[in-house]
Amino acid sequence: MAKALITGAGSGMGKDMAIILAEKGYDVVLVSRDEEKLKQTAKCIPTNAEIIPLDLSSRKNCMELYSKVRDIDVLVNNAGYGLYGEFDSTSLKDEMNMLDLNVSAVHILTKLYLKDFLKRNKGYILNVASLASFGVGPLMSTYYATKAYVYSLSMAVHEELRVKRSKVGVSVFCPGPVDTGFNKRAGVKFTLRPLESRYAAQRAIKGMFRRKAVIFPSFENRLTAFFCRFMPMKLVPKVCYKIQKKKNP
Repeated sequence: MAKALITGAGSGMGKDMAIILAEKGYDVVLVSRDEEKLKQTAKCIPTNAEIIPLDLSSRKNCMELYSKVRDIDVLVNNAGYGLYGEFDSTSLKDEMNMLDLNVSAVHILTKLYLKDFLKRNKGYILNVASLASFGVGPLMSTYYATKAYVYSLSMAVHEELRVKRSKVGVSVFCPGPVDTGFNKRAGVKFTLRPLESRYAAQRAIKGMFRRKAVIFPSFENRLTAFFCRFMPMKLVPKVCYKIQKKKNP
């Protein structure tokens, strides 16, 4: 039976994507640092579910995960978090941890599993970025930068695969606010009504199986990304600052 590995599977979109993949017949490997939440997710899975409690902000743990789990058909890099505050006042330790989880873990796992997928000429990788990928984020500067990295990396790899006509798919998912635990951990409140997590997860999985390069869960999200692309560069940080300022709880 086909198997999918989902990081950040203890709650939110990671949990929902794991359930959706299981409903499609996939056995799942659930990864998160919170073992109890993984157990709760596993109870919702109609297929075989393996839980692996690991903190993927450790590069050593990323390598350990790869050594433990090799025979997968789908990789979902969903684990990540944000941090609110002015750059000179936020914790350097927290930011470096965020960089390791949001960037290094995605980079390592994408690279390792992609090599395996290419040998078989099949498989899917879904990297979860954000609408933040298309802007700059005063008051959430490091988070925005991490998601820009995920977007850029994923799009570049997607094009490499397209040119060689590979049957391996690499997609990047760019949602706006989603009703998960993200805002609580980041220390912000949403200024816009968030999308329902299950709905966003369904859109992500559907787009992944279609091998779409970039996936948006709604037309509004796509439109926002479009305007960010064509807005004058000097105006983007000013607009983003006003939006981010409203998120201060």
